[in-house]
Amino acid sequence: MAKYSYEFKKEAVLTYLNGEGGQSYLMKKYGISAKKRLQECISSYEQFRDEGLIRSRKNEKFSFEYKLHVVKLYLTIELSYQELAIQEKLRNPSLITKWVNDFRIGGPEALRPKKKGRKKTLNAPSKKTDIQPVKVNPINTSAELIKKLEDELLKLRIENAYLKDLRRLRLEYLDAEKPFIAFLL
Repeated sequence: MAKYSYEFKKEAVLTYLNGEGGQSYLMKKYGISAKKRLQECISSYEQFRDEGLIRSRKNEKFSFEYKLHVVKLYLTIELSYQELAIQEKLRNPSLITKWVNDFRIGGPEALRPKKKGRKKTLNAPSKKTDIQPVKVNPINTSAELIKKLEDELLKLRIENAYLKDLRRLRLEYLDAEKPFIAFLL
């Protein structure tokens, strides 16, 4: 019941514990939308007293080993998230739900701590580096260089055609020998 204040939750829980009405009656009286929320508040109050109803504002960090331990407990023992949270002294059973779902989707590696913040981009220059102008070399377009490159291109094309023909002839030779080898066997 995160959207409800501490005082509201305590009043509803104490009303229930004093025997002034059942859960369905209290849901209508206090305008609570889900019976599950009221049950969670009651069990949290029974286990942790006032601490169980106060919404925690601190970001607790749990180790990978502890998360894995809790998930394995949930998967092996037939306890609900609420019961397991009480057993492990966690005030937020939805935390266990998230860990179990992450484990089912991504395996144990999904429970490891993740780095916070924006990822660094590789191509962004750092602010400390002085930016130096890039030297632009003029392109040599002389007729002599172009003629040299065209000759080299022609040689490479001839060599490529020669190698393709050699490969074709080798394959034809091997195909021609197959019937002769089969005849010998």
